[in-house]
Amino acid sequence: MTAAATVAALAPTAAVSAPPPESEGLGAPSVTDAQLGRVLHSMSLEEKIGQMFVLFAYGPDANTPDARNTRLYGVGTPAEVVAKYKPGGWIYFNARDNVQNPTQLASYSNQLQSAALKTGRHVPMTIATDQEQGVVVRIGPPATQFGGNMAHGAARSTADARTAAGITGRELKAMGIRQDYAPVADVNVNALNPVIGVRSFSSDPQLVSDLTVAQVKGYQKDAGIIATAKHFPGHGDTVDDSHTALPTINHTREEWNTIDAPPFKAAIKAGIDSIMTAHIVIPSLDPSGDPATLSKPIMTGVLRNELGFKGLIITDALEMAAVRAKYGDAEVAVRAIEAGVDQLLLPPAPDVQFQAVVDAVKSGRISEDRIDESLFRILKLKHKSDVLRKPFVDPAAVATTVGTPEHLATAQQIVDKSITLVKNDTGTLPLSNQARKVLVTGWGVNTTQALGASLTKRGATTTVAQTGAAPTDAAIADAVAKAKANDVTVVLTQKAWDTKVTDKLAKQQKLVKDLLATGKTVIVVAVRDPYDIAYFDQAPTYVATYGYQAVSMESLAKVLYGEIAPTGKLPVDIPVAGQPATPLYPFGHGLSW
Repeated sequence: MTAAATVAALAPTAAVSAPPPESEGLGAPSVTDAQLGRVLHSMSLEEKIGQMFVLFAYGPDANTPDARNTRLYGVGTPAEVVAKYKPGGWIYFNARDNVQNPTQLASYSNQLQSAALKTGRHVPMTIATDQEQGVVVRIGPPATQFGGNMAHGAARSTADARTAAGITGRELKAMGIRQDYAPVADVNVNALNPVIGVRSFSSDPQLVSDLTVAQVKGYQKDAGIIATAKHFPGHGDTVDDSHTALPTINHTREEWNTIDAPPFKAAIKAGIDSIMTAHIVIPSLDPSGDPATLSKPIMTGVLRNELGFKGLIITDALEMAAVRAKYGDAEVAVRAIEAGVDQLLLPPAPDVQFQAVVDAVKSGRISEDRIDESLFRILKLKHKSDVLRKPFVDPAAVATTVGTPEHLATAQQIVDKSITLVKNDTGTLPLSNQARKVLVTGWGVNTTQALGASLTKRGATTTVAQTGAAPTDAAIADAVAKAKANDVTVVLTQKAWDTKVTDKLAKQQKLVKDLLATGKTVIVVAVRDPYDIAYFDQAPTYVATYGYQAVSMESLAKVLYGEIAPTGKLPVDIPVAGQPATPLYPFGHGLSW
């Protein structure tokens, strides 16, 4: 089945079916709606339900078997997974061996779409990924990298946030990816939040709203792909990670309206295509104890009816522990649809969950009209993103869009504006251009090497000694010895505040304190959450980058050497350790020269 044939399958006939009445809120019926309605009503129940699933498979192409696929799906190749389930969506992960390079991804996307067009009603899939920018990306270099949401928050530029989303969106589209699970619209008001942190723009609801809208416009209007605001109803005030536990957020309804809701309301007003759910409990919105993903009072009552969202609702990954804690996998799939969700992302028991939805419809628990309501939204969004008409991309053209010199230069200029100088008590910065020996130590193999290379370009004699997220005593001793033999030490910290998961013995904090005790010049740099300084505030020089990609390390080097003045302002409060309500460094703080 060719792309042209797919379009022909959607051509109007003398007698076309109107969209189901539940979908009238999506807009007045038009020729396009009638075409989509015709396709919808021609599909079998199983085909309709398949469109509600977003799956993945292991491996870098559609036609190579992988035993991990056989264990999960009962078939070996991604193409066979598509043929078996006829899913409406697909998601790429670098950690599941999907990503080698942008050209390979474009070819993979074409293979998957070819498989989709051979099945059922020949409906192409919406291929998606999590390319949030910053610390959560699935496609690394040569794709253009940015500092991430909190870096945008520090720079305070809606224009730059929109430009970044436009670049990311155009690059994804060139690889056959039509939906980005971004932007994160959560308001990070909890410095101990283990799962959001720098993925959020800010702790300020208005700043988060402004930057969320800017990125929605960048993805949807400038790049022509589907944006997905997440994680509704707001994941910004939790101390639990929903990948491993079920968080409860005890905001009152008034607090939710004031803190969590504004970015989602703004995104809806801006025309956001899709919203992703959160596996969190908010008793003020639903006292049942059900996670929001499975809550009809939240998904339908609040998101649909109160906020007026007419677009696509997709779950966060159903393989996450939080959503599986209360019910079995089969019941989770059914309850999500009953709650008002349109698509089920990453079901951990696909056979069981697919059949559970089929059985729920056949038993009358879920009406087929309810399925049609979601399916119409899915098809309408596929039409809007042009995947129905143009499911394929040209792999040979990828290099003209992805990671171009223009995109890379723009990204560098944007990230340059985000670096935040929090402390400079001894006037260490900016460094002069004199020759010096510099030790780069702390977290991140690639990150320390990238910074070392940037400093070497500037004439420093650089030693790199990476110590990891939980340094051993031997690694700390080695770094201290090396610091004594160098003129300046730059130590990178990554969630040094997190002694619950990241660094249970607080060894990053010990590393910094031991380095400071040498009496040598030490520059501390938080390359993820800016909150680390609260745990070693005796450090006289402290910089926040909000990201650890090479582009952020180059911007950091520019600031260290005074090539640019730091202009970033804290987009969050940094609270005193153990005193979350007491700011150590307040929102808006940032030094310069």
